[in-house]
Amino acid sequence: MMAKAFCPGHITGFFQICEGKDFLSTGSRGAGLCLSLGATSTVSVAGAKRQSIEVIIDGQKSLAEVTKHALRRLMGGEKLRVSVVTLLDLPQSQGFGMSAAGALSSSLALCKLLGKSRQEAFEVAHIAEIETKCGLGDVAAIHRGGITVRTRPGLPPIGEVMRVNGTPEVVLAVVGRRLLTRTVLSDPLKRKMINENGAARVDEISRDPSIGKLMDLSQSFAFESGLASKSVIEAVNAASKLGMASMSMLGNSVFSIGDSRGLQQVLSEFGETWKCRVDTKGPRLL
Repeated sequence: MMAKAFCPGHITGFFQICEGKDFLSTGSRGAGLCLSLGATSTVSVAGAKRQSIEVIIDGQKSLAEVTKHALRRLMGGEKLRVSVVTLLDLPQSQGFGMSAAGALSSSLALCKLLGKSRQEAFEVAHIAEIETKCGLGDVAAIHRGGITVRTRPGLPPIGEVMRVNGTPEVVLAVVGRRLLTRTVLSDPLKRKMINENGAARVDEISRDPSIGKLMDLSQSFAFESGLASKSVIEAVNAASKLGMASMSMLGNSVFSIGDSRGLQQVLSEFGETWKCRVDTKGPRLL
């Protein structure tokens, strides 16, 4: 048996870390964009004497911690051999939500094969991100799709996510080394700075939800929280002359909206670039 699914990537512009009473109510409040670039996973299942999962990402065998965590929850005690082949449109550990997209596309395909619901795919992917400390709000935002404001933490329907109108073109750029989400989320000082700078901004955009407000608040959050590196700050300042730009949380990367051709040209001086759109369709079987 085989199934294939696509999941959009996701960028967070600013956020607040929120601990809940359980995994489904834990996550973050924040705002961001779902992307037309993401992860495509082909999953095949066969009977076996013992349970096993193999994940190949972009042609390389991978530990794929988040994906395996999610799929094990779906499988329970069933003795199955699961093979996953995932193709990523964007680099990992750069704030583009690739771990969430890989886990969610794989989970959606496996749910199809096991006769489980779409919501179960979201639940196992969300829990896997929380447990592995590889993410907080990507799965919840992807659940809603489009430009999103996560007003209540956790996975919907426990969490609450508001959609903001618009499907602009987005230019992305990687300007530095990979940044592991786990290292940031495990640092008490950085957690404190994130929450001190994130909470009020979520309240502000909830009162005035717009892409312009999201971009403005994202840029001030990146600079004032101390998360933006020197190279990110330089790239954001250069891109801001042609539109609106900020840091993708959590990565040494930039996202921008405005004069797409000009932005791509300017940002290409700092690193590799991509052009995409805001995705409103969400994860889907192919």
